[in-house]
Order: sequence, then structure tokens, then C-alpha cells
Amino acid sequence: MMKIVLCGPPKSGKSCLREGLKQAIKKIPKAPYPYVITACPDGEGAWFQETVNRDPEEARQFKTKYKNSVGGFSPEFVKRVADSVRLCTLPLTLVDIGGIPSEENKEICRAATHAIILAGDMGKIPEWREFCAQLGLKVIAEIFSDYRGQADIIPVLSSEGVWRGSIHYLERGEDVSQRPTVRALAKILVRKGGQKWQSILR
Repeated sequence: MMKIVLCGPPKSGKSCLREGLKQAIKKIPKAPYPYVITACPDGEGAWFQETVNRDPEEARQFKTKYKNSVGGFSPEFVKRVADSVRLCTLPLTLVDIGGIPSEENKEICRAATHAIILAGDMGKIPEWREFCAQLGLKVIAEIFSDYRGQADIIPVLSSEGVWRGSIHYLERGEDVSQRPTVRALAKILVRKGGQKWQSILR
């Protein structure tokens, strides 16, 4: 069972990456369904990207309504999401958190197992490494979100056991599921999911 936190500073494209990974994993034959837990009260739930693709104005209205109803990182919100992470027993879960390594996010991620760090500012990576270390989360990948880039740099496994690469232009409304880095990460996650998934990726 893997509960993978997508973390990193604000405006890095975590929600775009989340949706891209979900779609890319779904295209891998016999891969486990990538369940998503949206752990940030910013109104960008798993539904948001699909709604943007269909009707950006409707998505904006729904986001505003949801954000106002949740009321930020209230104790009730944190407990509800932390319980969702803790009680989830599906084989592959993506947990999309907010962009600050706060106590609220620590509580939400306490029952997670792994992490992918995504950052547009690589100078912010160390504080997220520390966040993961404090929670005992195994960092699978550190990805540079290169908004102005023209191409991905496919992740390479470092000597520390962390996959490092980049992904370009993570923008709302873009289908990023076919980007080389997203497809590579999808395969890495499925491989790590257990021995029974490895044979389908050889």
C-alpha cells in the first residue's frame, strides 16, 4: 500500500501533476486505480481540472463556492482529511497537499508512506526534504517545475535513491498525462507498488 504525498511550494503545479499522474497511471494495463485525496482547501479537488477543460468559468465559480464553504485549514478540515489518509486501504493513493510545510500539513500526512517533491524554486527543496524526513516519508522523486521550459528532462535515479528530473509548463487546462516525465513517474510509482505490478512494466 502506497500513500504518496505530492508536496512542494505554492504555484509549482502540484494539482496539474496530480491529474496528469492519475490519467497516466490509468493507461498502464492492470495498474492499481490511482485514488486521489485533495488535502488543501483551495477548491481544486480531483474534479477541478476536468471542469476547467470543459468550462473554465464554471470551474472558477465552483472553486470559489467550495473554498468559501470549507473555511481554510480549520481543525475539522484537517481531522477529516487526516482520517481519510489514515483509513485509506487502496493500493495506490495520491495526496495533494498545500504549499506550506505547516503543522496542519504534517498532521494530514502523518499516515502517508512516500512523497514526490515538485518545485518551481529548487531553493525550496531542502525544507520539503526536512518535512518528509520528520514524517518518515520516503522521497521517491524531486522534480523541477520548469514553467517556461520547452521540454521535460526525464527523471534519473540519483545515488541517494531519488529520481530527479523536470517537467515543463504545468498549466491549468493542459493535458500533461503524455509528458515524458509524467509517464516515467507513473511507471515508477506502479513498479514501487509491489512485486505483482512489476511484470507488466518489463
